[in-house]
Parts: sequence; structure tokens; C-alpha cells
Amino acid sequence: MLDDAQVAGYLDRIGAQRPAVPGLEGLRHLQERHVLSVPFENIDYHLGRDIHLGAQAFDKIVRQRRGGGCYEVNSAFGVLLASLGYAVEVLPGRVHRPEGLGPAMCHLALRVMLDGEAWLVDAGFGRNSRHPLRLNSPDLQEDPHGGYLVAQAQDGVGGFDVSLDGRPLYRIDDRPCRLEDFGPTLWWWRTAPDSPFLQELFCSLPLADGGRVTLKDRRLVRIEGGTRTIEKPETDADLLAAYRTHFGMDLDELPTGEGAGRTLGIRLT
Repeated sequence: MLDDAQVAGYLDRIGAQRPAVPGLEGLRHLQERHVLSVPFENIDYHLGRDIHLGAQAFDKIVRQRRGGGCYEVNSAFGVLLASLGYAVEVLPGRVHRPEGLGPAMCHLALRVMLDGEAWLVDAGFGRNSRHPLRLNSPDLQEDPHGGYLVAQAQDGVGGFDVSLDGRPLYRIDDRPCRLEDFGPTLWWWRTAPDSPFLQELFCSLPLADGGRVTLKDRRLVRIEGGTRTIEKPETDADLLAAYRTHFGMDLDELPTGEGAGRTLGIRLT
């Protein structure tokens, strides 16, 4: 749990107001502010730095004003929600890929219970919704990011398949787990040559108008007001300025693309 000063700092980081009570209105506000403020990025994977989960990710997200992958972003968000009085559980997931469902435990999302109803909270997938999604509704759920469907998995293994505008995103397990259960897959994400997080460098953030700004390696794509612009920062100084201008991140080191194969330290608590 976070203390009052840490909660205040976290809320300031995402530009959110503290809910008077842990209800749905407050949860929608908190997720929206988190999604619009904390980038989905994998820079530290390419710098060979430690990856922290839960409360240990507080410093990176709040004090360094960084982002991260689902393991970092959603687990830290879950700690904030729990500190605000929400009933939060960690759910593991499998990502849908062109060749089929990926390995177990490769996504981390949250389940929040409100008045007996389960809500899927995800601020760290890249194509996640801006607002919480009902876990037990068969209906299409409209969101500023598109139409989401949370459907019961049909192959007898349980869980829910989450899709956006008809495109499958991931399957979420309905059985909660612990943060330390993600240790083996986090090690794989950090070290395996075929890990998607080591294939390319990215940093992405949705915009309030429904657009998005994404920096992949040295290619900056901004979609705003229906207009798509592309820039290519030439120098390291230009690249650092792009991270600062578009994502509010002051980096002290740029990735070299040599994230795999380094000695790693992984902290889960």
C-alpha cells in the first residue's frame, strides 16, 4: 500500500482528483487519467535495467514520470487503487498474436469489484480501453478508443476474450494470481531473443481527442484531429527532445538496441 504522500504524488502525476469514495465514477476518472498520462513503453528493456512491479514501480512512474509495460503500469496502478480503498485483484492473460494465443502469464490486468460487479481495468496494453470494462457483460462496450467486447472464452479453458472493433487483443484468466507468479515470464520478456519487447523500441501515448503519438526507434508518428504526421529525429539531442515534448520524459540515457543478453535484476515486491 502507498502512504498518503505517495498517493498524493501519484494522483498529481496523472492529473487526477482523489475520489471521495471508491466507486465507479472515481474508477473511470482514475483509469482515464492514467491511460492519458503514463506511456506504454519498453525503454528500460533496451537499457538492460531492472524491471519492478507493484509498489516498487512507484519511483519510475511517479518520480521519474516514466511509463512501462503491463507488468509495471498495471501492477503499480493496482497498488494505487488498493490504497484508495478499491478491491483489486491481479489477473494473468495471454496475448492474441497472428499465429494464435501467446504463452500464459504474458499479460497482467486488474479486476476491480464494485457492489458485486466485476470490472476489467487495464491501463498498460497499448490498445486498452480508456474506461473500465464490465467483465460479465456480453454486450459491445463503447469507449473513446473504440468498441470493446469481453466474451466468455469458448474452448472450455475459462476466462474472457477481449477484442477491439472485432480484433482480438488478449484472453484474460478469471483466476487471480500474485505478482511473484509473473517472475518466469518477466525473465523471458527481458532475456529471450524472440521476446517482442526486444524486437523494437517503442513509446506510445493516446491523446484526449482519440489520436495517438508513438515513437518507434527514430520514427515519430502523431495522429491528431484525423491528421497523421511523421517525423524522424536525426540526432540524439532531437530524440531526447521528442521524448520530453511528446511524453514528458527526461531520459538520462538512450537505448542502444542491445537490450537482450545482459545481466538482469528483477524485483517483484
